[in-house]
Amino acid sequence: MPHTYITVQHDGTEDAVAVEEPLEIRVDGEPLAVTMRTPGHDEELALGFLFGEGLIDRPRQAGPTDDFAANTVDVEGPLLRDPGARRFYTTSSCGVCGKGALEEVAVLSEPLGPEPVLDRALLAALPQRLTQPTFAKTGGLHATGLFDAAGTLLYAREDVGRHNAMDKVVGRALLDGLVPLSGQILCVSGRLSFELAQKAAVAGAPVLVGVSAPSSLAIALAQERGLTLCGFARGQTVNVYTHPERVREG
Repeated sequence: MPHTYITVQHDGTEDAVAVEEPLEIRVDGEPLAVTMRTPGHDEELALGFLFGEGLIDRPRQAGPTDDFAANTVDVEGPLLRDPGARRFYTTSSCGVCGKGALEEVAVLSEPLGPEPVLDRALLAALPQRLTQPTFAKTGGLHATGLFDAAGTLLYAREDVGRHNAMDKVVGRALLDGLVPLSGQILCVSGRLSFELAQKAAVAGAPVLVGVSAPSSLAIALAQERGLTLCGFARGQTVNVYTHPERVREG
């Protein structure tokens, strides 16, 4: 098992600190992307990333390479489209940094269906059901969870990058044949950025819930794509920013 945290000394005591290392994603042996991530579930991360960028539409063979095996994963090609001369580099804090104009990062997604219709109380409570064992040790990771319409947690993944955590969940769902995520809910442990709203829409999830605030671009994209975007989910309350027709009061 990869190490997701290490122990460091400070002020005469010990702390658990989340691990952050680079991962190079290759396609048929050719470097395509480098992301800073917490090791673990790297194949899921690579597949979720490529799916979210509109570069694949089905599961692919993926695994570590012989060289620098712990920090390189190779995915079976070919890609659905040529990414051209552009190469991706993402930090753990930003998944779209350096990609240029908004038009360049926008990825098309299929229309989202009207289901599910969910109780507001269920949406407010989802973050409390999101398992985060390494965050409990380190306080330094983000998490994404995939829930069914009854509020049952299907998958949860943690990472120093919020976008990586979602890619890992989407990659796992892709491998298990659950994409598009029709009728299901994605829940994240932090704020709701443009990139997370886009990844949710591309994966076909009709509802995205976050513990913290959405950005203006996240709201705009969610409104355009038909995504129900819910922020400040704090156990008893939740704000519904777009497409409230999926939220049942009472």
